Amino acid sequence: MKYTFHVEGMTCEHCEKAVTRAIRQLDRSAEVKADRSINQVEVESSLTTEVLRQAIVDEGYTVAA
Repeated sequence: MKYTFHVEGMTCEHCEKAVTRAIRQLDRSAEVKADRSINQVEVESSLTTEVLRQAIVDEGYTVAA
């Protein structure tokens, strides 16, 4: 499945990498594109949206509803 999340709090390249790493720790085959300039993370993964959202939140970022 392909998901798009609006993520608040990503301010630098490190933030993008942290979100990407958090998701890939749960799904090594996930395709992740984090773009801080538009506060967006696109994920293609077999995981549920809830699991992906929680991985981002656990990294310290806010996922808009």
